[in-house]
Amino acid sequence: MAMQSLSDLVAARRVIVTVGSGGVGKTTTAAAIALAGARAGRRVLCLTIDPAKRLATSLGLGTMSHEAQLIDRAVIGLPEDSKGSLTAMMLDVRRTFDELVERYADSREARDRILNNAIYQQIAGSLAGTPEYMAMEKLYSLKDDNRYDLIVLDTPPTSNAIDFLEAPDRMVAAMDSPTVQAFVQAFEKGGSLSLKLLSKAMAQVLSGLSKFTGAGFLEQVAGFLTDIQSLFGGFRDRALKVREELKAPNVAFVVVSSPEPMAVTEAMFFGEKLTEGGMRVEALVFNRVRRSGVVDISSPARIANVLSEAGVEPHVELAAGVLKAYQDASVWARRDANEIARARREMQSVARVVEVPAFDEDVYDVAALSRVAAIIAA
Repeated sequence: MAMQSLSDLVAARRVIVTVGSGGVGKTTTAAAIALAGARAGRRVLCLTIDPAKRLATSLGLGTMSHEAQLIDRAVIGLPEDSKGSLTAMMLDVRRTFDELVERYADSREARDRILNNAIYQQIAGSLAGTPEYMAMEKLYSLKDDNRYDLIVLDTPPTSNAIDFLEAPDRMVAAMDSPTVQAFVQAFEKGGSLSLKLLSKAMAQVLSGLSKFTGAGFLEQVAGFLTDIQSLFGGFRDRALKVREELKAPNVAFVVVSSPEPMAVTEAMFFGEKLTEGGMRVEALVFNRVRRSGVVDISSPARIANVLSEAGVEPHVELAAGVLKAYQDASVWARRDANEIARARREMQSVARVVEVPAFDEDVYDVAALSRVAAIIAA
């Protein structure tokens, strides 16, 4: 039977990566794991991608930034003599990209050309696969940082969670495409775009496009592609190194889902792909799990007794409404239980399965986050 806690992972792993589709509580789960780690006496860095405002508030921060921010011990309930700490950092995709340009550019001139290029400034943070690549890059740069015992990475929200692994490769592959290569080759050393060096079809397309954008715009694009290509060898090497690092025994993947059928199917698919890639899927976390009430109100007579004990006049209409609500809740609870059971059957190799119940309110303060942390690492 699967363990119902992540306490051993929180205590022993160097890196914990939360993965899953959007809207399943992945960022909150990452923050709760990080909080549990800090309370277990570890120095924890929680690296988030797109945190909601309420998450920053729950950690006592006005906003989260690209700079590491040490959370006040009093805010998260750490005693003064605890060895644990919690540091939060938000991934700034554009800034991380800038840092890579500075690291890999062939020269200071090439670095400045890229950073000052208008095309780069517009698309640096929005190229397909860039957030995923930069998340992996940031993790790689921090993995040996001896200020932290545990790094918790919240991966970017995506409609298809497998994008986290495949998008960096797609970003690199796009720069190596025949179309881009031809475009770059047509950009002469003198810094102008020669349509004579392109295929007739491409030359016609670009010639027509230049009438709307101006030739200067196309030359900016060509210049950007030429300079940025010199960086992608380094990018590719780093992506391969990060991929290998993610297979290490001290790295654990936690798949986060809700009990919704589509989310469960997505979680199973992603778990399978991670395993095929040599990653260690060590836990499943299901958020917002609905359960039947502990008070039995499955009949009008029992409802009348409960209402009477609460000092409420048991009107027929009120009793009927309560019974209907109870029956609806029971249906949803059974459906959630069935979906979780389906995931357990399909992912029997996952040793830990945690169910976080649906709360009456969203996680918006440290008290609510503490409840999640206590359940995750009981």
